[in-house]
Amino acid sequence: MRLFKPTYKDKKTGHQREVKKWWIEMRDHREIVRRFPAFADKGRSRVFGQQIEKLINCRAVGQQPDAELTRWLERIPARLMGRFVEIGLLDSTRAAAGKPLQEHLVDFRKSLLAKGNTAMHAQTVSSRVGRIILACGFKMWSDIRADRVEQYLAGLRDRGLSVQTSNFYLQALQQFSRWMVQNRRATESPVAHLKPQNVRVDRRHDRTPLEVGEVRRLLAATVNGPERYGMDGSERALLYRLTVETGLRRKELRSLKVSSFDFENNTVTVVAGYSKRRREDVLPLRDETAADLKAFFAGKTPNAKAFGGRYKQLTDKTSKMIEADLADAGIPYTDDAGRYRDFHALRHTCGSWLAANGVHPKVAQAIMRHSDINLTMSRYTHIFRGQEAAAVAKLPDLTTPDRQSQKATGTDGKYVNPRFDLAENLSFSCAGRDTHIQASTGDTPTGAIENAVLKANDRIRTDNPWFTKPELYR
Repeated sequence: MRLFKPTYKDKKTGHQREVKKWWIEMRDHREIVRRFPAFADKGRSRVFGQQIEKLINCRAVGQQPDAELTRWLERIPARLMGRFVEIGLLDSTRAAAGKPLQEHLVDFRKSLLAKGNTAMHAQTVSSRVGRIILACGFKMWSDIRADRVEQYLAGLRDRGLSVQTSNFYLQALQQFSRWMVQNRRATESPVAHLKPQNVRVDRRHDRTPLEVGEVRRLLAATVNGPERYGMDGSERALLYRLTVETGLRRKELRSLKVSSFDFENNTVTVVAGYSKRRREDVLPLRDETAADLKAFFAGKTPNAKAFGGRYKQLTDKTSKMIEADLADAGIPYTDDAGRYRDFHALRHTCGSWLAANGVHPKVAQAIMRHSDINLTMSRYTHIFRGQEAAAVAKLPDLTTPDRQSQKATGTDGKYVNPRFDLAENLSFSCAGRDTHIQASTGDTPTGAIENAVLKANDRIRTDNPWFTKPELYR
């Protein structure tokens, strides 16, 4: 490596002058002489040249740059990165870190779609990442700083954003960062260590399940109600009923077609692309519900949408729809604790009804399709009115006297320990190791006790002191 300052001829004076920056000259992995502009400071220029030499050596022996060299590459200007790609020191994948973040974000969104995520999900996640990048002023990968992300999200929460939504934004950025590392566009995530906020301190939209009587009132009022969001009352009532009995989510219901239902086996299938856990789900149907669905779908083609009425698909304003139907049924949209009876509350109702009817937690978890049983039991299982009182009523009645404690030796009614009462009728003989203890043939509460053989050290294998220490009771 050679450090030098090129000279040039000053047009005004005609004298030779040196440029301000140092230049580096070296041979690359192909033994071709290359020159790179460096810095005005000679020390910084020498370090810069040493890093390029490391890169050339890695390329010459066919090794990938180590973590330190890769971090350096992530911070160099995109123009220099392009030069390295041009002369063959780096492949295009390694040079990706030098691209603007917005270009990476476009590739990230394409990757989400390629993995089978819905277009809406891919758009939501990438939009959240894009909002953080734009608001924090991040242009390149090396610009991302965890402290600025934390400050930005804290500012959103101060302006009214819920903790849960703030966590969604952080989760999206961390997902994007993991994708960058997995695709070898970066060495490590600068936001991997950030922790989500505790959502329990800022619950904004908790749900409450509906009682059996409330669901029946809702269905009765909905059947006779007006058309809403393209669906008549009978279609909406069937939709609510199916949701309560299967726990299907709104997006999963929107994906259903007539062909999704198997009326021979009475099941409904959600394809993997629309299932939250990204795998095909087959759920059982009640016989009565399956019969009503079959009649409702009569005359429709297999590819026709299951629900949606006159609309192209089921509306995304299902909570507004059920709010109106609840009002017709005289059921408040929120309870006294401020919890909502929105459309997603029907899924909570399904989980709570399963628990209330004694369904095993693992079976309930399978029906709800949760990867963690804690989510099934803590979030989607609620206690209905009267359940706690009914549980307490099943405890033993402590006001009833114990029968055994009422037993006495005479008429004075005093408590007598049955073991002591038994001892009065026993006679003991402790002659030696092989001595047998015979019970008296008198009227004892337990009958004859025979062959209580002494063991090692003349002790009997029992914790009853009448046998282990008979001398105390002679």
